[in-house]
Amino acid sequence: MNEHRYAGRVRGVEMSGIRKLFDAGGPDAINLGIGQPDFDTPEHIKMAAIAAIREGKTGYTPNAGIPELREAISEKFARENGLDYLPEQILVTAGGSEALHLAMEALVDPGDRVLFTDPGFVSYAALATFAGGKPEGVPLDATLHIDVERAKEQMDGARVFVLNSPANPTGAVESEESIRALVEYANDRKVTVISDEVYEHFVYEKKHVSAARFGEDVITINAASKTYAMTGWRVGYLAAPEDYIPQFLKVHQYSQACATSISQYAALAAYTGDQSPVERMREEYRARRDLLYAGLTELGFDFPRPEGAFYMFVPMGRTLIQKAVDAGVIIVPGEAFGSRAPEYARFSYATSRENLSRAIARLKRLME
Repeated sequence: MNEHRYAGRVRGVEMSGIRKLFDAGGPDAINLGIGQPDFDTPEHIKMAAIAAIREGKTGYTPNAGIPELREAISEKFARENGLDYLPEQILVTAGGSEALHLAMEALVDPGDRVLFTDPGFVSYAALATFAGGKPEGVPLDATLHIDVERAKEQMDGARVFVLNSPANPTGAVESEESIRALVEYANDRKVTVISDEVYEHFVYEKKHVSAARFGEDVITINAASKTYAMTGWRVGYLAAPEDYIPQFLKVHQYSQACATSISQYAALAAYTGDQSPVERMREEYRARRDLLYAGLTELGFDFPRPEGAFYMFVPMGRTLIQKAVDAGVIIVPGEAFGSRAPEYARFSYATSRENLSRAIARLKRLME
C-alpha cells in the first residue's frame, strides 16, 4: 500500500488521551475517566426537540444560530454573569469545542504564542497547533490555581491566553482577584483572553466570575453540554466584541454552516425553562465530590479539595495509576493534560456514588 501524505501540523498532534479511555476496561471496569454527566437530559428539553421535529424545523438555520436562542443567551449573560452581550455578539456553535476552534482559527497566525494552563484541558494545545500557533503552558501553584505572576511574565508578546475556571482537570475555581489581574494585564499587553466557562454552574464553596467583566478583549465560550446534561446534542456558543463575529462566522460557515437546528430549539428550552434540574445536578455532584475526596484522603492522598467542575486531580505516581487502570479503575494519567503533572491522575465523579465507593475500595486493595 502506498504511504499517504498528511499535513505536518496534523501529524504532530496526538489523539486525546481522554478519548482513548472512552470505551476502556472490561465489563467490571469503573470508568472515572470521561467528563460527561451521567444524568439524562431534562424532560422539557427533550420535548422541545421532539416538537421541533414535528413542526418541521429541520432545515438550515441562520449561520449564527436561531435569533430566539441568541436572544435567550444574551438574557442569560445579563442575568447570571452581569455581562451585556447583544444577540449580534453571540454565535451558536456545534458545542464548546467548535467555539474554541473558531476562535483559534480566526485569531492565531503562524508562530503566534497561545498560553493556557499546564495541566489544562487537552484541546487547547491541539487547537492552537492546528491554527499554526505555538502552544505554551502556564504553571499552576501548589493549590492547583494559576500562578498569576508567572502567567503575567509569559503574556508579553503572546497572542491568546486561555482561561478556564472552573478548570478541567483540576476542579480549581479562580478568585475574582486573580481573574481581574489576568484579564487586565492581558488587555494591557494586547493579548486576547478566551474564557472557557463551560463548568460555571458546578461551583461549590466559591462563586463563578466571568472574565469579560474586567476587559473588552475577551471571548466568552460556553455550552449547554455540561450544564444541562446535553453533551451529545452539540450546542455551544461564543460571545465577543461585535467586530470579531464576522471573522468567526467565516470559519463557521465553511466548516459547519450552522449548529443542528433541532438541538438549537432544545437549547432554547434549556435556557428559558425550568432551571431546577441544574441545581439538583450541582448538589449531587457536591455530594459525590465529598464522598470521593474523603475516600481518597483516607487512603493517604494529599491534594486540594476541588472547588468546581466534576474532577479531582490526584498525585498518585505513575506506577499506582497504571495498577489502577489495570484493575479496572479507569482514570486519566496527568500526562494527557500537559507536561507538568505526570504523577497525577484525573478522576471524574460524574458517575454514581456506588461506583465511586467501589473505586475507592478497589484502590484500597491495590495499596494494601
